[in-house]
Amino acid sequence: MSDCSFSEDSELQKLNAQVLEDPEEFENWEKLVRVAEAQEGGLSRNSSAGAISYTRAIYDQFLARFPLFFGYWKKYADLEFSIGGTEAAEMVYERGVASVGISVDLWANYCAFKVETSHDADVIRELFERGANSAGLDFLAHPFWDKYLEFEERLEAQDRLFAILDRIIHIPMHQYARYFERYRGMAASRPLIELAPQNVLLQFRQDTLNEGGPKQKNEREIEQEMRSKVDNLHLEIFQRTQTETTKRWTYESEVKRPYYHVTELDEQQLVNWRKYLDFEEMEGDYARTKFLYERCVVTAANYEEFWLRYARWMLAQPARQEEVRSIYQRASWIYVPIARPAIRLHYAQFEEAEGRADVAVAIHEAILMNMPTHVETIKSLANVCRRQYGLESATEVLGKRIRGEEGPVDTRGALVSEWARLICKVKGSPEEARQIYQKNSASYLDCRAFWVDWLDFEIQQPTSESEEPNRYQHIRAVFELIRNNPSLSPTLIKDLSSTYFTYLRERGGKDAMKEYMFLDQQLHGSSSMRQDMDDGKDGTAQSRMMLENGNSGVAAVEAAIR
Repeated sequence: MSDCSFSEDSELQKLNAQVLEDPEEFENWEKLVRVAEAQEGGLSRNSSAGAISYTRAIYDQFLARFPLFFGYWKKYADLEFSIGGTEAAEMVYERGVASVGISVDLWANYCAFKVETSHDADVIRELFERGANSAGLDFLAHPFWDKYLEFEERLEAQDRLFAILDRIIHIPMHQYARYFERYRGMAASRPLIELAPQNVLLQFRQDTLNEGGPKQKNEREIEQEMRSKVDNLHLEIFQRTQTETTKRWTYESEVKRPYYHVTELDEQQLVNWRKYLDFEEMEGDYARTKFLYERCVVTAANYEEFWLRYARWMLAQPARQEEVRSIYQRASWIYVPIARPAIRLHYAQFEEAEGRADVAVAIHEAILMNMPTHVETIKSLANVCRRQYGLESATEVLGKRIRGEEGPVDTRGALVSEWARLICKVKGSPEEARQIYQKNSASYLDCRAFWVDWLDFEIQQPTSESEEPNRYQHIRAVFELIRNNPSLSPTLIKDLSSTYFTYLRERGGKDAMKEYMFLDQQLHGSSSMRQDMDDGKDGTAQSRMMLENGNSGVAAVEAAIR
């Protein structure tokens, strides 16, 4: 944040401090912008250099964090026009349309500004064309198209005016009918050559001549009949546009917020966007589907699901890798907070699939710079390294963070489980994986993931009927450590007991139900019953000792079971 120490405005200093403390709080930014531009009674060319510089910095930082607020780009451009002139304002508009290029309002304002400040019709027209290509398909694009038509009408460029209308009548949008009426009215006085493609006009002419029979028709009669056919053709276009508009009206009527805001969308809005995207994808028009996705990821910019869906849809299109990369980058760098890293992990997978493993690793490292103990990202990075550089590289990634003192026990315990999983599944050495669990058991007494994964590891080991008794001993040994571990919550112990009970029922031997009933009474019986049973055994003390002794403790349990 820029320094505001030059200012004696206490409110400005207070708001500046609030924004520094919580940069994601939109309301503080909004107040700061408002107070900054109101300095010295409202900024102008004659304002102090400090006030102007600070307000510019506020706008730049605010719009870097919230680039989809088209209204603030307009306000910033207006401010720059008043203090810096036409070129300064135009630079802001260019940044704005680069950030939210589908904004009908921003393009309409930019083009109106250009009309008022430029005398070069070709330059203005070029800007309108950029706007038409960026936002012209919007269902509510009529403010922009009206500006474009008004510009050409002012220049009395009837041919260009008619050509614009010819484009508009094919677009399903809110006010399609009035554009068609204007087009049809102009068509009556335009040359035939402008009313339909050349091949269509030639066919109409031939049809007209054939319909005449032996009677010869003069050119005037031929043109009248051809115009009638062209008018019917235009009516068919109108009917198609009307049909396409009607099909979209259901979805458009449910779009309650067609612009970005930091507040969440309600579930009904999210459902409508999902259905609308489903519909447009089924229609199969690439340009319209892409435009709808762009609209959606403005309105729902903070929702990962739509960015992921957009990227997947684009990836299914032929030769669109750069577009996919752009989608992931926009979501990752600007819109989705790094605290929700799923979109970035998908981006890394995409880059790895494209043969850019170094980029995939860099994406993971960028996440971990901000969230150094995020388990899923560390696991994902380890697996990138395993796939690309081998198992040793993966275990180095895990080992570095397991040894790290800054990581919480839960994180390191989960990473130990991942290490054991890789050794078992990739190296094919379950005994070495078991040793990893055994050697680390005393270090992670209160780590849920460690014990859940260890019990699951033992239960999931392949076995046969003859080997099952030996497998049972390993499973029972881990369960005893869990059951008598004072660092684990009673709820977790009950959950893992349920897993062990399922094992006894489905894979246990002939005495399994004896053990099942005994443990069930101890875990779920009355308090007095549990106390009586505890008085008759010294398992708790023994298990605590075994937990503290690591390997020897597990061996002792296994020996006791035998």
